[in-house]
Amino acid sequence: MLTYHGVPREEYDPRASSYLPAAYSQDGFIHTTRLLSRVADVANKHYGSDPRPYLLLTIDLERVGVPWRYDAPGDDYPHIYGALDRAAVIDVRPMPRAADGTFLPLNPEALPDD
Repeated sequence: MLTYHGVPREEYDPRASSYLPAAYSQDGFIHTTRLLSRVADVANKHYGSDPRPYLLLTIDLERVGVPWRYDAPGDDYPHIYGALDRAAVIDVRPMPRAADGTFLPLNPEALPDD
């Protein structure tokens, strides 16, 4: 099962063996979005005022080596409780933005299949 995570480009090192977002110490988990159709909305809500370039990590939850779960029934936002193994990140690509900085919807045909 795939899920998605947006991260500022400067905070993600694709050569590192694992990844923890800067907010992990405050949040206690890695936020992800299960539905690709919601990625742009979530990014605009939480990161829209941050002008930095962002990357979209596609994460295979079956490869995550730490606990993960949906914290609310019927939720589309799995939380990953620990460092994300590099092997669980199956795709990394820039998150497109409009000229005004708004995150744009992603093309599902250009991403790995679930």
